[in-house]
Amino acid sequence: MYDQKTILKKIRTKWAGNTVHFAKETDSTNEWIKRLSQNGAPHGTLAVAEFQSAGKGRLGRSWQAGTGSSVMMSLLLRPDFEPQNASMLTLVMGVSVAQAIEKLGVDVSIKWPNDVVVSRKKICGILTEMRLDGMKIRDVIIGTGINVDQEYIAPELQDKATSLYLETGKHYERTDLISLVMEAFEENYEKFIQTCDLSEMLNEYNRLLANRDQQVRILDQKEPWEGTAMGINEQGELLVKDREDRIRTVRAGEVSVRGLYSYV
Repeated sequence: MYDQKTILKKIRTKWAGNTVHFAKETDSTNEWIKRLSQNGAPHGTLAVAEFQSAGKGRLGRSWQAGTGSSVMMSLLLRPDFEPQNASMLTLVMGVSVAQAIEKLGVDVSIKWPNDVVVSRKKICGILTEMRLDGMKIRDVIIGTGINVDQEYIAPELQDKATSLYLETGKHYERTDLISLVMEAFEENYEKFIQTCDLSEMLNEYNRLLANRDQQVRILDQKEPWEGTAMGINEQGELLVKDREDRIRTVRAGEVSVRGLYSYV
């Protein structure tokens, strides 16, 4: 178990996570931090919970984890850039989580766009939500869930999901992981806002990309197709060489990408 004081003691950043709100239980950390934002919470506020009764992932899917087994947190940002740039922050957080897990000595990679994977199974999910005031960003909320100490994964998910404990046999201090993620995200975010694209992180992201040089299937609703993933561009789009050797760009949020024979 951890609490607000133990988390704050570990975080050594200028602003990311310097204000921490902790709860043993909440509906979801994203919904909780939206309420904190409405009450004036500053840029960099972090909400952390031991349990979520209504956790959610992309496309409205539910996301659940047992008490004390995961990192469940949401970070509040108040950026001063154009709304169309906000979606790339999901990839910025994905890189940050992967870098943090690497520092624990675990071999990790990213399944485009932002699923952090160990042994080709998902260990982290990220949900980014943006709210606007007119044409300007009011806030961006990045929810991050990391499987840390789970000793059991439901049979129907065992080919797609795992935890740090199941892959290494070790238990990890979640406060250490939170601190490492905040440190990495702060550094990466400050690179991002210089250009409002991923140019400063391109090599690092592509180094971590599990799909790179792999055969993938693009699950386009109109017409699924297959090709070879080449890496991402500065906008975070996946570059895929199709069977006619054309390089096509794939946008996150519009399609899903899978390996030909597995989740990755």
